[in-house]
Amino acid sequence: MIKRMLIMLAIAGVVFGGIFGFQAFKGAMIKKYMASNMAPPATVSTLRAELSAWQPRLTAVGTLRAVRGVDVTSEVTGQVRDLQVQSGRDVAAGQLLVQLNADTDTAQLHSLQAAAELSATVYERDKGQFAVEAISKATLDADAADLKIKRAQVDQQAALVAKKAIRAPFSGRLGITTVQPGQYINPGDKIVTLQELDSLLVDFYLPQQQLSRLALGQSVTLTTDAYAGRGFAGKITAIDPRVDPATRNVQVEARVANSRRELLPGMFATVEVATGAPLQQLTLPANAISFNPYGATAYVVERTDSTDGKPVLKAQQRFVTTGETRGDQVAVLDGVKAGEEVVTSGQLKLKNGSTVVINNKVQPSNDPAPAPVDR
Repeated sequence: MIKRMLIMLAIAGVVFGGIFGFQAFKGAMIKKYMASNMAPPATVSTLRAELSAWQPRLTAVGTLRAVRGVDVTSEVTGQVRDLQVQSGRDVAAGQLLVQLNADTDTAQLHSLQAAAELSATVYERDKGQFAVEAISKATLDADAADLKIKRAQVDQQAALVAKKAIRAPFSGRLGITTVQPGQYINPGDKIVTLQELDSLLVDFYLPQQQLSRLALGQSVTLTTDAYAGRGFAGKITAIDPRVDPATRNVQVEARVANSRRELLPGMFATVEVATGAPLQQLTLPANAISFNPYGATAYVVERTDSTDGKPVLKAQQRFVTTGETRGDQVAVLDGVKAGEEVVTSGQLKLKNGSTVVINNKVQPSNDPAPAPVDR
């Protein structure tokens, strides 16, 4: 009986040993198979993170307007007799632009002037008669009042005649006019636009939290797509004392020199306001940062030694805190240290711990002030 039990135990041991041995052999084969079928290393480009000079700036979109700009109109009705407006030409302050027909008004002025001269003669004669007590003081006072009325009527009519000659209120450049000689003009009808172009104002808006970084006299740089790659310098001339309660933005005004008269009122432009002294910031190309709902990340390449002594490159994902942008660059405030090697392209193929191969033949743009290139 005991012998039979020992034989059964031996058989069971052999069976279970075979099962466990087979499982171990199977696990080893699976590991070997998986090792032989691992994904190849991903090819990426990298850049060593470095500190660089960074000028803090505030950026906004603004609209240009003239320091002095008006639509020239008429205060009175009349028919255009002489048109001196030449579209697109520069004019001086006081230069005649349009002469309306003033024949009737001029004739009325001459009539009133004659009446005023007669009143002056009567007043002078009555002064002599009053001196010899030939007339009363009341008569002399009535003559003086009549003379003042006649002269006031002359001044009023002269002003009306003067309004028939429409002149440039200041020096500037004329726009395009559609008014023609013989045309009848009503008060308020636009004749031509006049804009002073030697310097322009740009209006832009910034969030209220940036108010502490703004001050009168601060330098601004204006760029526009009309002159790609060029900047126009200016200074802040006014900050609105009221924040818009709807947007919580504050309006800022800056004056920009325009001696070559290249900029025009109504153009939109990008305005950069320099705030504070330059800083040393760690910068990376914008392509190196992946912006996700859960935060911004970047991949840093780390080198580890393998069993055969050859270095293995692995990509480690890091959460980063980004700051301002400048051209193709992003300031990185936290998450990456100077000197670390950061993946700049190929991140879509990576996950945390992926093996990588570096190929830096092609790098993404990393220009702080990029400009369009014709190809």
